[in-house]
Amino acid sequence: MSTETTTPKPLAANETYKINSHHLRGNIAADLADTSTGNISEESNQLSKFHGLYMQDDRDLRNTLKKEGKEKAFAFMLRVRLAGGKATPKQWIVLDKLADAVASPSLRLTTRQTFQFHGVLKGNVKKLIKGMNQVLLDSIAACGDVNRNVMAPPNPERSEILQQVYEDAANWSNYALPKTRAYHEIYLDEELVAGGEPEVEPMYGDTYLPRKFKTGFAIPPSNDVDIFSQDLGYIAIVENGKLAGYNVTVGGGLGMSHGNAETFPRLADLLGFIPADKVNEVGAAVLTTQRDFGDRTNRKHARLKYTIQDRGIEWFRGEVQNRISFQLEPARPFNFTTIEDPFGWHECSDGTWFYGLHILSGRIKDVQGWPMKTALREIAEIHEGDFRLTPSQNVTISGVTAEKKAEIEAILAKHGLSHENDRSGLRLNALSCVALPTCGLALAESERDLPSILGKFENILDEAGLRDDAISLRITGCPNGCCRPYLAEIGFVGKAPGKYALYLGAKYNGTRLNRLFSPSITIDDAVSTLTPIIKRYAKERNEGEGFGDFCDREILPSDATFHSIGTPKASLTA
Repeated sequence: MSTETTTPKPLAANETYKINSHHLRGNIAADLADTSTGNISEESNQLSKFHGLYMQDDRDLRNTLKKEGKEKAFAFMLRVRLAGGKATPKQWIVLDKLADAVASPSLRLTTRQTFQFHGVLKGNVKKLIKGMNQVLLDSIAACGDVNRNVMAPPNPERSEILQQVYEDAANWSNYALPKTRAYHEIYLDEELVAGGEPEVEPMYGDTYLPRKFKTGFAIPPSNDVDIFSQDLGYIAIVENGKLAGYNVTVGGGLGMSHGNAETFPRLADLLGFIPADKVNEVGAAVLTTQRDFGDRTNRKHARLKYTIQDRGIEWFRGEVQNRISFQLEPARPFNFTTIEDPFGWHECSDGTWFYGLHILSGRIKDVQGWPMKTALREIAEIHEGDFRLTPSQNVTISGVTAEKKAEIEAILAKHGLSHENDRSGLRLNALSCVALPTCGLALAESERDLPSILGKFENILDEAGLRDDAISLRITGCPNGCCRPYLAEIGFVGKAPGKYALYLGAKYNGTRLNRLFSPSITIDDAVSTLTPIIKRYAKERNEGEGFGDFCDREILPSDATFHSIGTPKASLTA
């Protein structure tokens, strides 16, 4: 009989940071007060992510500063918590002013429907957070091993169902917040209450989750939030004009590592159907199951997608069922047809209007001939509705009265933005992450090179007569997949300076992953390679066939195992 025992794997370093942090306090306050450096410790860097902060540096300046014997140009990125991307005009104005005063003057809209500030010096962090707090905004749980910013379809005033779904998303966002007061003590100078009850995290526990956790809500036929990329998804089921409930999806996630076959993008599985009033109960059951069974030894294997991939969806469904007070029902039929944002003016059922404005890469700034930041600030100063940030880095000016419509049109015209939506289908659908120079993980350019990349492809599309066709192109500086490149019909994933892994063949509606076409290629070589494919597509496509479908059918080799990762494509329309 063998007496061998298996030695438990050591916990990842982040687990030790969390358990010793006194519920995410650690030494952050002391590190922020240290004026001898612009940096903070690695432990504080990891813990501050739970408060929506990432320590970064300007990589364009690294070599020069090193030669001069100076430390890196450290600064924080701060991400706002903004469920469903909804912001009031007052909040918009304050964020605009804060960007000018304490950060990079631009605002950045993310693919998770929120704002990011860049270039926030250590001494300005509290000023920024206190300024946001004045208009009831925070950055709690915008990053870190917790439920992050919750996505939902924009423009809820268009219907009662959209409003309901938005409210369910906002309620889950608040319900899933960490209960620690660390954020308020560190950044808002709230006094620590002495002698009270011990602080507890009833849902997260002392070590929170093994990795990040993302939630999205979708309303068919639009899959604008890419619901199958989420750890937890709620697909609204509308019957007889009413919200009957939600199909729940679990186990999506797109991050991976180059050259590591044990990491991969994965589409979510369907868990079942639930009544609309059970969102928080099921969410808590899914989250705590991952809390209890997720991998805490290998952070590359710690997302919910790997827990489900390893143990199976039936096992996971059983665990969730044991943690809720009602019976999960079989998923109900649904169908996704699009991911597109509605651009331009649209009239709503309540008599108001909304205007969808394209913003390439979500970057709101003023440049000569294109003063986007100034225009949106002027609109915010007269607007009586609200703003909705979309999952595709665009913005919708919502709840516009007939009286204000002409004023907003005049502001857009004055600043030369009236034709911003008159772009190619490729440009209107393109997404990018920030990448260089601020992201420490970036291996290649993304946002800064996207305009020139689009220009090269637009020349080919024009020649092929495809300028107005909706084709999704997404580019990231690394394989973590922040702008969901593995769900793009054309996906570029940074591999090295000037080199990308090229992926093709995703379904435009976000229900099929793409596949690796070239492991390493330059943009110019990719343009040359894809030119004959694009021209073939223009001539040979079937009626209604998207570019990704054509590539999946005609260009990519048959791969029976590919669709076994995550949800099989045949079941995605239930």
